[in-house]
Amino acid sequence: MATPTPEEQASEAFAAAAAEAVQTSVMAFRLVMAIADAVRRQQQKKAGKEEELPPAGKATTEASEEVKKFLPPDISAALMDGADWPQLAQQLMALRNAGVDLEAMLPRVGEITVTVRDAVAANAERVAREGTDTWAKMLRETTPAGPVREAILSSPAWPEMAATMAKLDERGVDVRAILASAHEEGVGVDQAVAKVLAAAEVPTTSRDAMLSYGPLTTGLDIPKDLDLSDRERALRQLAIAPSENARFMRMAREAMPGMEREADLLVTAKQWPLVAARMADMEREGKPVADHLARLSKDTSWQEGPKTQMGGRLVQAANDALRKAAGGPATESRVKVNTTAARSQSPSVGPTKATAAKGAAPTSPAVAPHRETGPIAKGGKTR
Repeated sequence: MATPTPEEQASEAFAAAAAEAVQTSVMAFRLVMAIADAVRRQQQKKAGKEEELPPAGKATTEASEEVKKFLPPDISAALMDGADWPQLAQQLMALRNAGVDLEAMLPRVGEITVTVRDAVAANAERVAREGTDTWAKMLRETTPAGPVREAILSSPAWPEMAATMAKLDERGVDVRAILASAHEEGVGVDQAVAKVLAAAEVPTTSRDAMLSYGPLTTGLDIPKDLDLSDRERALRQLAIAPSENARFMRMAREAMPGMEREADLLVTAKQWPLVAARMADMEREGKPVADHLARLSKDTSWQEGPKTQMGGRLVQAANDALRKAAGGPATESRVKVNTTAARSQSPSVGPTKATAAKGAAPTSPAVAPHRETGPIAKGGKTR
């Protein structure tokens, strides 16, 4: 058998790289479809109207026409040759039946796949595969809190999505760009399905979100439908992976040596997910979270008050400790003021209506008390 010439070897290598690039673009298509389908299912499930996938045979025929129309030939061919094509076709037709405009969506998804294909062809450098925590963090940094991000993290297909992201990243693909584009498509799917189901397109602000508004949520990306009564869901809504939460809980306990019971009250408090979200944001910004938490054992003013409310006080204290600048006051610290005393001593506050009614209005311009001259009031001290 003849040895391949350098030109033939180069041609084979180019063909292999091109094939790998196309297959990677197909992965990107599957990822976007998995996210869109997860959003569709969740929206219908909330309304109690989750629909089964259409028959595979009919879906394959109809979806093939749509894909050939809007995707490049090499990508569409590879897509339809895949063993999972019938399932993808069913997802596409289910989206169409739910009210999604495929003629608007598919061209945008096609742009994503082309970008991926070209990026892989240009960059074959591989990086080490990382676990799902990395991709949960990337979701938190790339996509805003809301129904799309929650649908991704709560989907049974999440581990597979994370594995796909890892594969794309290995091939030099900008996964953040894909997630940003996929989020936009997910929002469109959420709104289209919600419209068909006659549900609200914008999530109603939950009671938990309203009650938590203030210092606990300042600077954090909080979904309007935050559900703190379901901790597992709340952590998903805030894109905090289970292993991340376990690590943050451990950090809180280590910051309170000898106060195990109190530390348990903190990490089991209803609003703990908000503390964990702030810790995650601080880590992303490179701030020393452990150093901030150490203030809990130095300033124990949170111990003052009813024991039944200590969990809530600890949450507030932890939040204050995390937000307080190193060596300085809290970012938004407030000084408590006795408003009654302040008003009684303030020169800017005039007499009450009852007092004003007893005498005529003064004829001279108003003057601050410490600058007034004249006779001392009867009964006052004499010099």
